[in-house]
Amino acid sequence: MIKTLLCKVMNLPTFYERKQIVTPGDLLAENDYVAGDNTYKENGKIYATRVGLVDYDNREVFVVALKAFYVPFIGDVVIGKVTEVSLGVWLLDIKAPYPAVLRASDAFNRPFKPQRDEMPSIFDVGDLVIAKIVAYDRTRDPLLTVSDLGLGKIKRGQIVEITPTKIPRVIGRQGSMITMLKQETGCQITVGQNGVILVSGKSPEDEQLAVMAIRKIGEEAHTSGLTDRITEMIKNEKRDVEHA
Repeated sequence: MIKTLLCKVMNLPTFYERKQIVTPGDLLAENDYVAGDNTYKENGKIYATRVGLVDYDNREVFVVALKAFYVPFIGDVVIGKVTEVSLGVWLLDIKAPYPAVLRASDAFNRPFKPQRDEMPSIFDVGDLVIAKIVAYDRTRDPLLTVSDLGLGKIKRGQIVEITPTKIPRVIGRQGSMITMLKQETGCQITVGQNGVILVSGKSPEDEQLAVMAIRKIGEEAHTSGLTDRITEMIKNEKRDVEHA
């Protein structure tokens, strides 16, 4: 069904073209290739460990998972939901395998004093928060801040979620996709690297148009010519509304 290919540059055997869907256990390459993300090497052969799109970077073989937890990186902007208010900290669900921590001292911009400071008055359970990851490693849960401009509690707008690995397609090359979305829908769009996106527009109709476009990007992230198709879809939807 899928023919063995010969890498033109290195003349090393691979078994899938770039961007083809693979499943766990599929043989991807052999010989001198290096196993990258979501793959492993055994007896000189590289196999997939996740369902996703296979890709190659020089000698490295890796799989971009189609469904995956968010893996935190320092500097990422994320959108999380408050799940617990504890003494001096809030815990947030950021779609990672572990909760993120936001210190009360960060939100109050001064040392936290439990006898004076009412934490639920700032963030309560269920609140959505835009935050930035400032620390994370394998020995600790992600640490957040809301002290930078544009961060904090979400008070209006609509939330749409997609698989975190598809966020680069929402942003586009050099920001081309997200810029187009903002211009064509007239909405402010805050993209969380964890796959949670805030859309805030002048009207619910504008917001819904942006949400529809983002969902389509998530569904068709693996296809080419996506920016042009999304642009045309938005323009057609706007024309339909004008002529209704």
